[in-house]
Amino acid sequence: MIEQVFTRRNVTLRVKITVKTLISLGIIALAVILPQLIHLALGVPGGVQWLPMYLPILLGGCLLGWKWGLGVGILSPVVSFAITSLVGNPMPALVRLPYMIVELAVFAAVSGLFSRSIAKNGWMAFPAVLLAQVCGRIVFLAIAAIFQSVSSLSAATVWAQIQTGLLGMVLQAVIVPFIVMGLRMLLIKDKE
Repeated sequence: MIEQVFTRRNVTLRVKITVKTLISLGIIALAVILPQLIHLALGVPGGVQWLPMYLPILLGGCLLGWKWGLGVGILSPVVSFAITSLVGNPMPALVRLPYMIVELAVFAAVSGLFSRSIAKNGWMAFPAVLLAQVCGRIVFLAIAAIFQSVSSLSAATVWAQIQTGLLGMVLQAVIVPFIVMGLRMLLIKDKE
């Protein structure tokens, strides 16, 4: 969506890269801070139920497109793990990190594929987020099933996590599109 705004305004490549980098850094920061706040307020069960890192990733995909969104989806759990490991409480846990990298990459890439459509019609954020969530969770479950013989994260454990996080996913499937549509309206209004 941001790319389409840049195209309409004939923004230089340097400005595009700078703005996208700043937005990406903001989304990654949000993906690190939001889970910390949820875990602080609600504990580990709150994180599993509300899935706070997913919201900024879905937002990043819709806004930045699939390429930059993919980068945000991959880097967010890595940065979160690196920063939180310094204080002795890594999030996500090391056993979950590779799975989360792949899952969030899928979230961002799939929602990012809708970025141009969202720029034309804000309501496209709803199918973008919903499809991204479904694809990401399917990939998470599939990878857990494939690697369960060499990992402590089994398909049954992942399935239980998916069920626990269903309410958070539904809430994000509503909240993220409205945030995206609101930002789209601001950008269009700013254009006029």
